[in-house]
Amino acid sequence: MPHPIPPWRALACAALIALSPLAATGPLAQGAAADLAPEVATGRSPRAGGEATEQMVAAANPLAAQAGLDILRAGGSAVDAAIAVQLVLNLVEPQSSGLGGGAFLLHWDEGRRALVSLDGRETAPTAATPDRFLGPDGAPMEFMAAVVGGRSVGVPGTPRLLEEAHRRWGRLPWARLFDPAIRLAEEGFAISPRLAGSLAQEEVLADDPRARALFYTADGTPKAAGARLTNPAFAATLRRLAAEGADAFYAGAIARDIVSTVAGHPTNPGDMTLADLGGYRVVEREPVCGDYRAYRVCGMGPPSSGAVAIQQILGVIEPADMAALGPGPEAVHRFAEAGRLAFADRARYLGDPDFVAVPLRGLLDEGYLAGRAALIDPARSMGEAEAGEPPFRQGGRFAPSDGPENGTSHISVVDRDGNAVSMTTTIEAGFGARLMTAGGFLLNNELTDFAFLPEEEGQPVANRVEPGKRPRSSMAPTLVFDAHGRLYVVAGSPGGSQIIGFVAKTLVGILDWGLDPQAAVDLPNFGSRNGPTELEAGTEAEGWAAALEALGHEVSVAEMTSGIQAIVVTPEGLAGGADSRREGVAIGD
Repeated sequence: MPHPIPPWRALACAALIALSPLAATGPLAQGAAADLAPEVATGRSPRAGGEATEQMVAAANPLAAQAGLDILRAGGSAVDAAIAVQLVLNLVEPQSSGLGGGAFLLHWDEGRRALVSLDGRETAPTAATPDRFLGPDGAPMEFMAAVVGGRSVGVPGTPRLLEEAHRRWGRLPWARLFDPAIRLAEEGFAISPRLAGSLAQEEVLADDPRARALFYTADGTPKAAGARLTNPAFAATLRRLAAEGADAFYAGAIARDIVSTVAGHPTNPGDMTLADLGGYRVVEREPVCGDYRAYRVCGMGPPSSGAVAIQQILGVIEPADMAALGPGPEAVHRFAEAGRLAFADRARYLGDPDFVAVPLRGLLDEGYLAGRAALIDPARSMGEAEAGEPPFRQGGRFAPSDGPENGTSHISVVDRDGNAVSMTTTIEAGFGARLMTAGGFLLNNELTDFAFLPEEEGQPVANRVEPGKRPRSSMAPTLVFDAHGRLYVVAGSPGGSQIIGFVAKTLVGILDWGLDPQAAVDLPNFGSRNGPTELEAGTEAEGWAAALEALGHEVSVAEMTSGIQAIVVTPEGLAGGADSRREGVAIGD
């Protein structure tokens, strides 16, 4: 049976595309990845989507996407391309990801028909204690006070993750994958509107001398869009890693500099040690998979909550005829109610499985989800949902939700052999902990993804700080397979805890509403994290507020800046979508 989606040019529901003012106007010409044109002043790409017959890369910046495509053209694998993309993203989108952060990676091996998920999430230093983010009075620290400085920095996982993925699935020599990023770091590139906008809004980064020297002019003004930026320190770091592998990051001069940078913050130092860096390990996790209609949806399991929450949302809305409802208030009502239920369970049960018992089997149990779905009243919002009582559990502990996040990116790749990578990568907040190393990369503030309060209602929280522990995440790299087990969708997004809704919305757009990936990505964002029902400002969704309020929803209309990258495998080849809210593109051959 062919993939159950109509050819893009004869899309029966083309009218749905018009719901979003962000919809792309046409595919990106192959190979087009020069410095961004001045007209992209809003940070939104007017030419994000693409089509290809054999291979494709979708990433958050055209220079990074082009680097990945060049690696594919040189005979590289999907993993090779993803590595090249990540290294360039660290350079051109430093506010969002890089060597100083962590990532989750899903890999599909078409030849072996094998799905593997790798956990490159940051870990807490050995000296970390549950009261890490409590003030002298025992109250939680103000969020930004915790973020800025060494206290929030977790042991980075991205370099070790990239090396492990290359060891398993790489095709080209390791050092070859560094060439595009080294060239751009040494020769320079034009600062994109999005990076320039992030710098203009940033209030703390300039306090770091190394960051100030790199991103600001002599008078302290942030460098503008179009200004040429070089990063010779980062080029030197890349050359060392290319020659010596990830060991050069976790020991030696680079590691010593990371430790001194973390410990040297004048007001908020951290306690990471060389032993913490040297002891970091990537963990292979069992992928979390569940059925949705005729499809199999797979993602990253705990310590990420992404796959579990997405599959709960899909399982709860499955009894509804979403295809008949189409985008609009009724569909958003169902989707938001499912989100409330999923986030209630997420808050109680999800954490690092090496430290807490996570009842995965129960949370995704078909009977349990049917019971949760029965709680939805088609005519009335439930308000705040309570966590359920899933079967097969060993007790639950409350864990408050994550703080805000803007420092994340997503990479989707399919190579000519049908292998695929879905990788979500992060330094947590925009510009992370606002600490720049001598090696030219920023450090994460991932530890603020832990719960600040170590106890809730007299119980230790599942997501409390503990030494060596990985904080709970919402990152949701996702692969979808059709009824015959064939790869169908490669997707993911940045966006903090909103990632869950962003990715679930995109899957509904593709699987239920028959949209091509660019239209599905660019649909208005909507959902609920067990608070107000959120509707994306500046889109058609604003017009749905009154109908939802009539159903009892508390509605919040706000900016919801996703960064979804999606590739769909079609009978004709590959179709890509890159979120027009950002600067990404999907390009291929």
